[in-house]
Amino acid sequence: MPQASSISTTHDIDEAPRVVPAARIAGDAQAIDAAHALAADFAQGAAQRDRERGLPWREIERYSASGLGGITVPREYGGPDVSHVTLAEVFRIISAADPSLGQIPQNHFGFLNLLRLTGSPEQKRRYYEGVLAGRRLGNAGPERHTRHTRDIQARLVPDGDGFRLTGRKFYSTGALFAHWIPSKVLDAQGRLVTVVLERGAPGLTVVDDWSSFGQRTTASGTVLLDNVRVEAESILPAWTVQESPVLIGPFAQLMQAAIDAGIAQGALNDTVAFLRERARPWVEANVERATQDPYVIADVGRLYTDLHAAEALLTEAAQHLDDAARRELDADAVAAASIVVARAKALTTEIALTASEKLFELSGSRASLAEFNLDRHWRNARTHTLHDPVRWKYHAIGNHVLNGQRPNRHSWI
Repeated sequence: MPQASSISTTHDIDEAPRVVPAARIAGDAQAIDAAHALAADFAQGAAQRDRERGLPWREIERYSASGLGGITVPREYGGPDVSHVTLAEVFRIISAADPSLGQIPQNHFGFLNLLRLTGSPEQKRRYYEGVLAGRRLGNAGPERHTRHTRDIQARLVPDGDGFRLTGRKFYSTGALFAHWIPSKVLDAQGRLVTVVLERGAPGLTVVDDWSSFGQRTTASGTVLLDNVRVEAESILPAWTVQESPVLIGPFAQLMQAAIDAGIAQGALNDTVAFLRERARPWVEANVERATQDPYVIADVGRLYTDLHAAEALLTEAAQHLDDAARRELDADAVAAASIVVARAKALTTEIALTASEKLFELSGSRASLAEFNLDRHWRNARTHTLHDPVRWKYHAIGNHVLNGQRPNRHSWI
């Protein structure tokens, strides 16, 4: 597969990628082992891929071959249906190695969750079987130049026994590497639906024009839809869960928080390595090594304490979703789940940003050299945490505590 040679390079990608046969993961422990094995490999080239914006085709295909893409498929369809705790840990492990590779599958799992809630038996069989065989799901994201991310203009137009779709989507993380591309659009009645578009379909073009300073290899660029044919059987009625007591929002946010926790862990890993191997102590410390500086020692201790607190809330949130998924839900239960995940997201955001910035303060001027590319941690943290502002997490938590106000239901809470 071709790689982009620089960040300014733009490609239109029309062909569907090959399907790599996937292993079958049997359960939670095997999923964690697979994530650790992949992370050890992914970490090796993460700095270079970021520096050159080398699209991670080999790594994505290794991810597919591992079987991790199918770990949330229900058991009745042949999957292991791992816990939310395991799913969050898989995202955290991969993101600590390379958060772009952590983020790329996010929409894949988001769609599989929507499929569980809204898909027909035939749709579930088709897409679950495809995923277990190694197919990847991407995303044709929000539209540009609208009022906000939930302002959707693309609408299905009836065409015989199917529909046609025209539009321009952006923030399409995973679309470049996908075999199927789900997209949120409006049906003829103005209701929100998710259509699953075949990669390589006439009129569908994936444009590799992602130019962010962080998360550079997620290829979260543009999907162009020019009178694309949409079959009725590829449409999921997303509108049916907009006001239903389901865990769509907390589920999506759990993965976001896990990615940020992974970014923080990766930054701290590199901080410790640099302090041990390369950093010099400040002259007034009167010590031989940077690792003996009492202020450095205290700051590292504080960072690891904050990371542990964030990870504890992440695990607590995932366990809460596991418990909630086994019960009949109502509006209050969904609100409680959203708040628990929001608490985790608030702390993972804070530690990702703090750890990736403190790296330089503790390691000194040498850490800023381009040869080490350590600034990628802060760039990745800053870019990914812009997805859903942490100030609104604190607002949702406070409003729930003080006023009993349930947070709004959408993918960002």
